[in-house]
Amino acid sequence: MKFLVFKKETLLFFIAVGIVLASISAWFMLKAGDTTVFNQQQGQNIRQIHMVTGEFKTTMKDGKEIEAYRWDPGTIVLKKGEKVNLIISGINGAEHPFYIEGTTIKGTVKKGKDTLVPLQFQKGGTYRLICEVHPDRAHNGPMIAYIVVN
Repeated sequence: MKFLVFKKETLLFFIAVGIVLASISAWFMLKAGDTTVFNQQQGQNIRQIHMVTGEFKTTMKDGKEIEAYRWDPGTIVLKKGEKVNLIISGINGAEHPFYIEGTTIKGTVKKGKDTLVPLQFQKGGTYRLICEVHPDRAHNGPMIAYIVVN
């Protein structure tokens, strides 16, 4: 059995490249999911809210299929300043690129995957989570959830 032997400098180079790539990957994941990322202290209790992508589909008597996509639950309620991890599971539909109106938060939910969206709102109000593929009835929507901040 033959083993690869690296010089110390080569090994350090590969470790440094790995750290840089991991950092870049983590940065892109955070940018894709949320720009209001908050510091989580170990042991801190952060509420988790689970949401799924859902599809309603039926065939009419004339053979025409109709469908509509939704977030479930369609409304979540948070307190101002509360730190919440919104975990969205992709169940139906290949992918759902989304944004939260009035914020810089955006991302994509993919079928079979969970998307983590850390949330913390300092301002009360109702924020709409909107799927860019299904924004209205003409596109099998509206796939809109409401985030109510009290």
